[in-house]
Amino acid sequence: MKGLLRKLAPLLVCAIGAVANEQQIDDKFGNTQRCSGMYGRKSWGGDVEPYISTRFEKQTAAGGDADPIVSIAIFEWRDEGLIGRYPMPDSLEREWICDDENIKQNYCNETLKGAFIVSPEAFNKSRSAILTQAVHLKDAPEVKYSIKRTGYYCVGTYGYTAQTYKAVVEFRNAYGQLPAAQIAKLPFYGGLAIVYAVIGAFWAFLYFQHRHDILPVQNYITAILIFLTVEMLMTWGFYEYQNRHGSNVAAKALMTIVAVLNAGRNSFSFFLLLIVCLGYGVVKPSLGKTMNLVRGLAITHFVFGVIYAVASLSITPDSAGPIVLLVILPLAGTLTAFYVWTLNALNMTMKDLMARKQNAKAMMYRKLWWCILVSILVIFGFFFLNSFSFAGRSDPDFVPDNWQSRWFVLDGWLNIVYLVDLAFIAYLWRPTANNRRFAMSDELAQDDEGFEVTSFGGSLDEEAGTRSGDQTPRAGIPSERPAGTSSPPKTTTGQNGAVSTVARDPRESLDGEPIFAVGEDADRWAESDDESASPRNSVERKRLTGKDQ
Repeated sequence: MKGLLRKLAPLLVCAIGAVANEQQIDDKFGNTQRCSGMYGRKSWGGDVEPYISTRFEKQTAAGGDADPIVSIAIFEWRDEGLIGRYPMPDSLEREWICDDENIKQNYCNETLKGAFIVSPEAFNKSRSAILTQAVHLKDAPEVKYSIKRTGYYCVGTYGYTAQTYKAVVEFRNAYGQLPAAQIAKLPFYGGLAIVYAVIGAFWAFLYFQHRHDILPVQNYITAILIFLTVEMLMTWGFYEYQNRHGSNVAAKALMTIVAVLNAGRNSFSFFLLLIVCLGYGVVKPSLGKTMNLVRGLAITHFVFGVIYAVASLSITPDSAGPIVLLVILPLAGTLTAFYVWTLNALNMTMKDLMARKQNAKAMMYRKLWWCILVSILVIFGFFFLNSFSFAGRSDPDFVPDNWQSRWFVLDGWLNIVYLVDLAFIAYLWRPTANNRRFAMSDELAQDDEGFEVTSFGGSLDEEAGTRSGDQTPRAGIPSERPAGTSSPPKTTTGQNGAVSTVARDPRESLDGEPIFAVGEDADRWAESDDESASPRNSVERKRLTGKDQ
């Protein structure tokens, strides 16, 4: 048993140990050249000088009496035109390799036989040094190239006398093991984690301050703020770990966790947006069975999102086949369902509020509608502008010109749009005083064809006074209210400055009640309105009709 452990230990160390930013290069078509962005030491700092290292596998030809040779050139992309020479000024093809024929033509000297030819003007015109060398695979040394300035560097190879060859190219930046195209994600996700934490701190302050007046939907917003802070910290931790230790087994495990968290964020976000658009908490105290349907859709979307994340990590583009559609189509289906349901629910809620003259609540949802619309326009506008740049993707200079900003185009700006949208929704639905009273009460409709609620009671008072022989009450002098009738409605200011009315209740405070007790209050206010505030049951009505109801 101990002997088996001794044999497995080196393998375990290799699996868990650091794996740098390495790429394989060989003689197959399309694999003879590898390129990557590189930062100079001054750009991001670091403890080591950045370099590119190439290590060939040692080999000999059949019989062991020959020494296979591979030509190698390491250069900055913009200096590619300085490699090779045109035999004549009007020649269309360049001579690339220093062989016997090119030595006779004085394109290169005998000492560089087997290497790439470099233009005589390279010393004066090149942005960075150009390294060219003939590597003897019988005893292949490590070829190392120092990086002095930021750029897009390439390693090109050619089998001069070697029929087959393999090598590993390491692009080592000064700051660590992360590829140069991804290092900007490290401070980006760290900054997002701080921003979400700050938003969460402000939200927590308001939540604690109005903890006895919290709506259920605000609990969901609290949960997603906590979730987003944790997710951004985990994403930052993944890139930090990979930068320190390379792409090992632990880094891949962290990447899987981050992918699952990302799928959870997408599902949670769509769920929250949908229940908000359905009016949960502000228009409706409960969604009933609809809430179960929304939760089921969110869970289904999460499951398909996790399957898609795992498949994208395990399936390479080369091995992908039609079976990939079985992973993409279900996720696209749940995503479409969320989009259609959310937009339809938002329109129905706005129509309902406007029909009932609930202007303050309608204004909240109108702002949410504008937020969604602006976000969609920004996304489509960004894609439209980027389509012009991606149209030139076949241009050899596309990647060298865009490698530093490609991460932001693919990932960064979407996170910023998401942050702005969430912050805006959190601001609209922030905890305030009288949250539940505002949510469960209706605004007075004072603009219905010039009719005012207060005029109804006044007209009844005047008519009742005339029939009984009493004097007509004068303006500004309140009439006596019979015993047993309810007190005037109480005016409440909501979180958007709207004025709403609820019947007075002997209880002056909602302190100490659970946050889900809004239904009981709504019923109590409704009973109070029906029994005492309605003209149908008022004393004046009884006196006018002469009936006891």
